[in-house]
Amino acid sequence: MTFKNEVFTTFMADFMDYLKIISLTHKSAPLELFGKLHLDELNQTHKLPKIKEQLALNELMFLSTCNRVELIISYDFSITESFLVNIFNTINTELSITETKDLVQYAELFEGHEALNHIFEVSASLDSLVVGEREIITQVRKAYELCNKIGVTGDLIRLVLKQTIETAKRVYTETDIARNPVSVVSLAYRQLRNLGIKNNARLVFVGAGETNANMAKYLKKHEFANLTVFNRTLTNAQKLATELNGTAKELSQINQFNEGFDVLITCTASQDHIITNTIYQSLIGNDTSKKVIIDLALPADVAPEVIKQNNVEYIDIASLKQQATENLHKRESEIAKCRKIIFEKVEEFKHLLSERKIERAFSQVPIEIKSIKELALNEVFAKEIKNLDHQSKEVLEKVLNYMEKKYNALAIKTAKKAFLEEEI
Repeated sequence: MTFKNEVFTTFMADFMDYLKIISLTHKSAPLELFGKLHLDELNQTHKLPKIKEQLALNELMFLSTCNRVELIISYDFSITESFLVNIFNTINTELSITETKDLVQYAELFEGHEALNHIFEVSASLDSLVVGEREIITQVRKAYELCNKIGVTGDLIRLVLKQTIETAKRVYTETDIARNPVSVVSLAYRQLRNLGIKNNARLVFVGAGETNANMAKYLKKHEFANLTVFNRTLTNAQKLATELNGTAKELSQINQFNEGFDVLITCTASQDHIITNTIYQSLIGNDTSKKVIIDLALPADVAPEVIKQNNVEYIDIASLKQQATENLHKRESEIAKCRKIIFEKVEEFKHLLSERKIERAFSQVPIEIKSIKELALNEVFAKEIKNLDHQSKEVLEKVLNYMEKKYNALAIKTAKKAFLEEEI
């Protein structure tokens, strides 16, 4: 979009230049380094207002996830090295000189429309560790809500975030960027459900690490409740079992388990097979019905003879990773479509922001018009009005109120037509 009025165009460009983003992500910096800038909700509540005041920021929004820290700000001046040093040291007063220097070196800076494009890509998960993961849009929204609640955001960031959320929703709705699972856990759970496994199925977990914990989240969400967790360390087994309302047992007791199972989910760090054929036969007893085994370990926890000699549906990490890779390629093929949507939304935002600026610039007009009306009624034409009867005064008041309302609307409409008319 181009504007016919060059002065106004410059004015709008200056306003957009206030928008700046300081970004540290898994792509640009070591996680253990920018992780030192993470602030929990309580610390954000205490620190962000001070940061805004001390660094003379107009507005501030803080976004921190497992693989990024983003500072979205409205600031009148350029971002200098000394500014970065100040903001990083204010966030974490215990940073060493070396750590601060490294953070400054790794930080990526975005200004104006580049900043807008960046936050749109972040919320649409194009900049995520796993492209297409929807969780980021929720994280962006929650980050804004907290910063807005503690009073560090303002009109510019409010407008940016509104358009950001709209952009992400459109990307997820109009493209296939998020429609093919790319994590082995989500793929494993999908295969489990495709096999028709019911919520009352007997499930046995072997291992209580992060992978099995992630699988447990899917099972808990869909109300699976008959679960037993085996782990070398009983306390870790108890932690996961408590999360699932299940039972915890030491791994050494697995050959004594005689309650049977329908699904076995295993993921340990063992270099040897955990589920041998002997242990498998002990687990199933006299039950010869078909079992489902999900083996998420590398190397595999389940011995090959278990799969060959028994009636099992075996889902292994290798096949899941292959599917995850294929799905990731499918998601990446959608990126061009996503960027087209983002480009359109950036252009749309330019127009919206321009309209907003006009509305703000003309916000004093209604006040001035009202003041002129009051002056006319109470001073300039006070004597003449005093001689009017009650009905005439009411009619005059209605006429003036009508003209006041219409003039205010006409003033803004005329300004928009003059400044925002597109060249054909």
